[in-house]
Amino acid sequence: MKEADISVLGAENQFDLIGREWMLITAGTKESFNTMTASWGGFGWLWNRPVAFVFVRPERYTHDFIEKSDRLTLSVYPEQYRKALQICGSKSGRDCDKVAEAGLTPEEVGDGVMTFAEARMTIQARKLFKSEMTEEEFLDKDLFTFYGKVRGGFHTVYVVEIEKVFTNE
Repeated sequence: MKEADISVLGAENQFDLIGREWMLITAGTKESFNTMTASWGGFGWLWNRPVAFVFVRPERYTHDFIEKSDRLTLSVYPEQYRKALQICGSKSGRDCDKVAEAGLTPEEVGDGVMTFAEARMTIQARKLFKSEMTEEEFLDKDLFTFYGKVRGGFHTVYVVEIEKVFTNE
């Protein structure tokens, strides 16, 4: 992967990037990392910085790695990797080597952050803010359908500064 100007994100449809293409959130070091599929999040401008915001349930193994890391990556993939992203979203790195099962090739980029060689684009980001969602903060109680015994607990929201972008194009 080679570093690209951060402006390449402006050419992307961010709604499709996250909601339709999905992405992998990866945190940790070359020696120990984990990844998970995400289809919730967004990009914007906050505190005079380009940012992304992502949502991760505390039950997810990747949450532990995000908590221990200053940086993480968000990576997107061509359509032919949809099955790999399904594996990374349905299996836990606690129980198996889901990266190997998904057929992905770990790659270190930027400031020692992890991504995968198959990604078409990887965003290196630095954590700026986090907040734990709570039931009391929901103004629209209909959103509780996304939570509960079947789906899991409330998410941790992370706001991360976009530091670098890498592409395979």
